[in-house]
Formats: sequence, C-alpha cells, structure tokens
Amino acid sequence: MAMAEAGYLSTHMLNTAEGVPAAGVVVELWRLEPAPVPVLVARTVTTADGRNAEPFYPNEAGFTPGLHELRFAIGPYFAGRGLGSGFYDVVPVRVRLEAGQGHYHVPLLCSPFGYTTYRGS
Repeated sequence: MAMAEAGYLSTHMLNTAEGVPAAGVVVELWRLEPAPVPVLVARTVTTADGRNAEPFYPNEAGFTPGLHELRFAIGPYFAGRGLGSGFYDVVPVRVRLEAGQGHYHVPLLCSPFGYTTYRGS
C-alpha cells in the first residue's frame, strides 16, 4: 500500500500542462472547524509520483471531524519548472471530513492557469 493510501486523508497531484505527476509541491492541511481559529494539522511535500509523502491523518481515530482546507502551493512549483508562476499561487480546497465515511482522497489536476479536483477513491 502506498503511503498516500495508508492514511485517512490523502492527495495526488497531476501536472496537466506536462502530463506528469506534480512532484515537490508543498501541501498543507488546515482544520477550520470546529476550532475558533484555523489550525495547521500537517505540512508535506509531494513525492515523485505526486502523492503526499506522509499521511495527513494516519487513521480515522486521529482526526477531528469538521471543515478542513488543503492548500497546494502550485505557483512556486510551476515557476520552478520554468512555466512561470501562472495565475494561481496557492490553491485552497475545502473539504468536510466526517467520521465513518471511509478513506478520503482529494486529487488535484493542475496547470499554471487552471485546476480541477474531486473526491477520489
């Protein structure tokens, strides 16, 4: 089982401008609710295959249900590849995590000028 699949929440980034996994992207997970202020839960860098290097939550028992935000630093990633910083710097993706819903996977397909995401499997 790959590291990204080992935790309760994982991500996978694909660079659609070049058709490759987005390796070396800084990704942060913030818990927005129920805390009164945002709390940084985890910070990782994507691996060679574009997946989070460490699980954001190792298991369901270790997380707090509520609204969370993944922040993908795609501007520096594309600038580092010589594609300019594009239009986006940091892409925020808000997700509501609930207990008993199984593994959460949030893929991000991105280019310097656009992105899309969905709940993966």
